[in-house]
Amino acid sequence: MPNSEDPKQVSNNDLRNSQFGGGLINAESVNTGQIGGDIYNIHLEQQTVTSSNSAQSQNQRERSQLEQDSLEKAYALQSQRIARIRNAWIIETDPSRKFQYEHQLQSEERTLKELGEKLDAIKQQLQAADNSVMGADTTIYIERPPIENKCYEALVQPGALIRLKAPQRMGKTLLLEKTLDYARHQGYQTAKIDLQLADVDILANLKTFLQWLCVDVADTLELEPQVDKHWQEVFGLNKNCTRYFQKYLLSVTDTPLVLAIDNFERLFDYPEIFPQFCLLLRGWYEAAKQGDKIGNIWKKLRLVVVHSTESYPSLDSNHSPFNVGLAIDLPEFNLQQVTELAKQNELELLGKQDLSRLIDLLGGHPYLMQQAIAHLKSQQMTLEELLRLAPTEQGIFSAHLRQQLWHLQHNPQLELGYKKVVMTNTSVRLDTEVAFKLHSLGLVKLSSNDCVPGCDLYRHYFSTRLE
Repeated sequence: MPNSEDPKQVSNNDLRNSQFGGGLINAESVNTGQIGGDIYNIHLEQQTVTSSNSAQSQNQRERSQLEQDSLEKAYALQSQRIARIRNAWIIETDPSRKFQYEHQLQSEERTLKELGEKLDAIKQQLQAADNSVMGADTTIYIERPPIENKCYEALVQPGALIRLKAPQRMGKTLLLEKTLDYARHQGYQTAKIDLQLADVDILANLKTFLQWLCVDVADTLELEPQVDKHWQEVFGLNKNCTRYFQKYLLSVTDTPLVLAIDNFERLFDYPEIFPQFCLLLRGWYEAAKQGDKIGNIWKKLRLVVVHSTESYPSLDSNHSPFNVGLAIDLPEFNLQQVTELAKQNELELLGKQDLSRLIDLLGGHPYLMQQAIAHLKSQQMTLEELLRLAPTEQGIFSAHLRQQLWHLQHNPQLELGYKKVVMTNTSVRLDTEVAFKLHSLGLVKLSSNDCVPGCDLYRHYFSTRLE
């Protein structure tokens, strides 16, 4: 019999001294049945954000943010545990132990689902809190010419591939929605896949992932899935997915289909899926160049890929979708765009000098700038107070800054690298992977091969906390 793991040990791995919701749990004293009850029964408080009590609402948001961080860590550990149990179940040959693994696997997957639902709930509450602070202003879109027109012009080209890249919270998803809205006005069909919402079990293997993709797109287009009809085991997985799109989704109409894939970087951590899926997308792009009947079918597909970093696993240049099509690197707001943001928020009190001071602090970061202008508009604080308190725990950015600090503290390489960046007044050369990950978080700007802090706010805050 293979030397497989004992189920109790599998359930305890990686939980030792893990912190959930502010308390330490010793996994050796916890059995599988407790998971999902005692450990993950984290209370999700209602978020009520009002301008009359900003301090209280800020504290509520901070507590919820900490709960989200704990839930995300718990979700990651639970996913790892399930992967180990599944591997042990696959190689086990003893029927009784195999049954035991299978029973435990079902229990752990139920726990993961419950944990995912709680994580989704608290994310929705945090989003609702943000929307309450921002009000209707969250719908404001500030154009960054000529980026929008480049996307529109590319989208109408047969077989187009557009790549939108920028750090987190730079407005990639808003630009994507503007592009999809333009497509709909052209009479195109659109389907958006957000990989951040894909369950872990969907990413378990390539077949599950590709069939999920097929069903999700069909469902968006209000078509019957019909995967069984078009999926033939004699063909490879990529071939089957290609046949499904070619013979079903693209052939039922002459209308172009725009397929948008948001948060593509989620796949970087799945080596079984990432290279094969990239090969698939590149194959679809190349198929549209053919002058035959098949090429005419693939010309109807327009791909939009959105990701937050260039730090993806190495790929054969002939198999990569990251070196073809139109590449859009979304920049920060300049003074003119910040001025337009203030104008659309009906904040006329700030002159160019005041806005320049905000840019000096925030570097034109769209999310941070929107947050600042929203608070100034609500008259919760003056500009002088905002600037003075910004890099402190009393400032309006404290929840965001602590979330970034959490990312650093849970990745020693990133923490060490970023400490070098904020502790010096010159650009710093870092390991390529570390630099790209920090850039993905928006913590650094890349200058050639070197790094500088993303903005002065980050330098001031992290230079005192990474000592």
